Amino acid sequence: MRDITLLIDADDTLWENNIYFIEVTERFLDEMERRGVGRESARAHLNETERRNIPLHGYGSLAFAYSLGEAFQSLAPADEEATAEGLVALARAIHERDQMEVLPGVTEALSHLAQTAQLILVTKGREEEQAPKIERSGLSGFFAAVEIVPEKSEATYRDIITRHGLDPSRTWMVGNSPRSDINPALHAGLNAVLVPHPQTWDLELEDVEPNHERLVIADTFGDLLAIFSPDVAEAGHD
Repeated sequence: MRDITLLIDADDTLWENNIYFIEVTERFLDEMERRGVGRESARAHLNETERRNIPLHGYGSLAFAYSLGEAFQSLAPADEEATAEGLVALARAIHERDQMEVLPGVTEALSHLAQTAQLILVTKGREEEQAPKIERSGLSGFFAAVEIVPEKSEATYRDIITRHGLDPSRTWMVGNSPRSDINPALHAGLNAVLVPHPQTWDLELEDVEPNHERLVIADTFGDLLAIFSPDVAEAGHD
């Protein structure tokens, strides 16, 4: 029964991602604290720097490294170049790690879901960063298509619907980010499954309407097996 399509997010839905950014951010905050800048003030400054730079540099570790260096240099004395370079190197190294830490239950769930639904991976970021991560994860074989997009917006989802000839009422976006995975997908007329991650990036957090008729909140990725059991798939979303 493959008339159900699941659009599935990658980072922090299929594998760990933001925990590595958090580790580097904590190092940045440690350095700021040593220089008399409060941790929350430094965190807010870094978040604002990233938010401002997203339209220019997009997402991912390389964009994060750029914003981290900029934030450090604007808060620290001018003669701190060595420390700034060290932090930037740590940020860039996130992209260079060899292994992806696939989240518990993901491989098993994808193996079952791929038998009854069309799976399309939808991830945002740079092609040169996201494509190697997908390959290293070992999960690419479960997906009928991969969409690497610069941003996830209502227009992005409408474009995917059109290009893949999808029926919005039979299509679900699955992900951990309210801002990127859930709210714009709902606005585009899709169904959605929020799979919260405890370390979701601050800039991806937004309120969602908890009782939205087209939204399901799951505890884990493995819960998708119950949500999209053959009986549910046959009945549709009524």
